[in-house]
Amino acid sequence: MARRNQIPDFTSCINLIRGLIRIDRLDKASKVLEIMVMSGGVPDTITYNMMVGAFCKRGKISSAIDLLDEMSLSGCAPDVITYNTILRTMFDDGKFEQAIGFWKDQLRKGCPPYVITYSILIEQVCNHCGTERAMEVLEDMAIEGCNPDIVTYNSLVNFSCKQGKYDDAALVIYNILSHGMEPNAVTYNTLLHSLSSRGYWDEVDEILAIMNETSHPPTLITYNILINGLCKYGLLDRAINFYDQMVSQNCLPDIITYNTLLGALCKMGMLNEALQLFHLLCGSSCSPCLITYNTLIDGFTKKGCMETAKGLYGQMMENGITPDDITYRSVIWGFCQADLVEEAVEILREIGKRGHKIRISAYRLVIHRLCKTKKVDRAIEVLDLMISSRWKPDESVVSAIVRSVADAGLAEEAYKLSQKLIEWEVLKEGTVLC
Repeated sequence: MARRNQIPDFTSCINLIRGLIRIDRLDKASKVLEIMVMSGGVPDTITYNMMVGAFCKRGKISSAIDLLDEMSLSGCAPDVITYNTILRTMFDDGKFEQAIGFWKDQLRKGCPPYVITYSILIEQVCNHCGTERAMEVLEDMAIEGCNPDIVTYNSLVNFSCKQGKYDDAALVIYNILSHGMEPNAVTYNTLLHSLSSRGYWDEVDEILAIMNETSHPPTLITYNILINGLCKYGLLDRAINFYDQMVSQNCLPDIITYNTLLGALCKMGMLNEALQLFHLLCGSSCSPCLITYNTLIDGFTKKGCMETAKGLYGQMMENGITPDDITYRSVIWGFCQADLVEEAVEILREIGKRGHKIRISAYRLVIHRLCKTKKVDRAIEVLDLMISSRWKPDESVVSAIVRSVADAGLAEEAYKLSQKLIEWEVLKEGTVLC
């Protein structure tokens, strides 16, 4: 068409370019793009970005930059994705100073100072060249009219904290203050999350004191961060103090707050306190969720308090919360440990009726307990439940169950199980298991 001086259909050109890029025929895609532009067509940003991405993937950064320059000339301005793609490739290739120079050049050419691109650049400089160099780049970019905002600074604080470099985080905060800005809730929460995860409680108290003197007092997120950190370190008294402080300041706890505290209370065996907190939760604006019930049920079953666990299980069902694999396994394990195997069998029946699935380990545990008490017929019923469920065990899995029963010194029971499985054609005739 081009040789015959016919103007190609531009939509077809775009489809052709994209298709050639997908099959890695970049040279031909470039040729079609050139013909389209020379014929007066203006490719869209997506097509250009696909080309830029393809060049970067091949390591042809100079070609990607040339194409970026051509975009503006063709009437299709580069966007944030175009710049981000090139910058990330430069950093991946270790060309840090080239990336800094590239962004400066683009700003001088009139590129909008995209905050996302700028934040990526600063974060990558910080990652590869250190915080001090990142601060220098911040100053250089400000001269070019690309002024940092609190989002950019927060990304640096976050990076420094993840590395455990609190001196660098302090340097970033100093820069925030020296530019006439102030840290916001995100800045403080980032610091608190890092400090509490490392157990630096004195520093946590200092940050909290500063927050209380600013226009950014502790929020729900702040308290959740602190309570989570304290619970992980077993400092439950302090965590509960923060909970009381929240309530007294009309900062309503959410389900994350409750679940975190309930998990810690159950882990430490403080089940009465866990139930009291659970009742507070039920009387609040929050509603218990699946995680809440699973946490409590697991805690009570491990202590052998099966009546309470059963009550919680029934309550969650009444509230329309569907049990999951974790719920079922906790309840079945608890019943088996308390020698209430019949109750465990009923749960397995319920699972089958509901069309739910549970791991084979639950069936195996119940079968073991039944065989141990010489209730082989009931064990065979459980095997039938397992085989008729949506979970279809193969011969090797079933064989393993029967073998484990035999290894427990229950050879006669294992033989009866294997005979029944042969009858059901789950095991082959003549299979020797015990």
